[in-house]
Amino acid sequence: MNHSHEKHKKDEPRHNMLVVGEKGVFLSHLPMFMAPHNLQFLLDVAFKNQGNDLYLKDRQNHPDTKIYTLEPEVLQLKHLLAPDADKAAQRSFKGTVFRGHLERGGTRIEGLTDTQINIKKIIYSQQFGPGLGKSDHLEYILFGNGPELFLAHVIAAPPDFDQILSVKIDNPPTPDEMAAGVRVQILGRRNSASQRIKAGESITAQGHATGAHQFLDLIYRPESSFTWKQESSLRKCKWICRATYAAFAE
Repeated sequence: MNHSHEKHKKDEPRHNMLVVGEKGVFLSHLPMFMAPHNLQFLLDVAFKNQGNDLYLKDRQNHPDTKIYTLEPEVLQLKHLLAPDADKAAQRSFKGTVFRGHLERGGTRIEGLTDTQINIKKIIYSQQFGPGLGKSDHLEYILFGNGPELFLAHVIAAPPDFDQILSVKIDNPPTPDEMAAGVRVQILGRRNSASQRIKAGESITAQGHATGAHQFLDLIYRPESSFTWKQESSLRKCKWICRATYAAFAE
């Protein structure tokens, strides 16, 4: 056995993820502005065998636990996020699900340790770097299935923040529009953590489905929010979310 190779693999960085969903399972990478973590991506996934049922039942049994996280095996993101047509595309990997934050004392879920995760869809993927434009208005990616919908704040350049919202929409986009991808802007709000959407408020937003020639007027009612930000100054920090960040559910 090549012990040096095994040790090297263990020392390689992991791309930890937030797990959301009470009907489906979605993963949101916990990014930084520094390589190799300088990507934001959202995945629609399924756990192998009865994994989805185990995860969803655990959430039902622990309603006060708002945050679930996943530690994947060492991943090559260029393969994981490659287009379906790419022969090198990777559409499954192994990982362990934690109840709570895995870097802050989270608990491994029995039956979801070193389990296989199958990617159903890459919802969104964007690498950070020079030339990546940042909207002046608060901007989100809308994702989810059926009645279970979420907003993920679009991260672009520092200072910035990472936020996932569970929302209800009075006039949701059609399934075809959701499949194409929907971006949402909150006109009249600056793109900053202090202006972020908060749980309990109702807002009117402008949505745009990829390839569409018109905008969607949408009314959102956020139910819960998971926001990752630094406790001191976002403006001075290169990281977006790791153990030095405060996570809070609103």
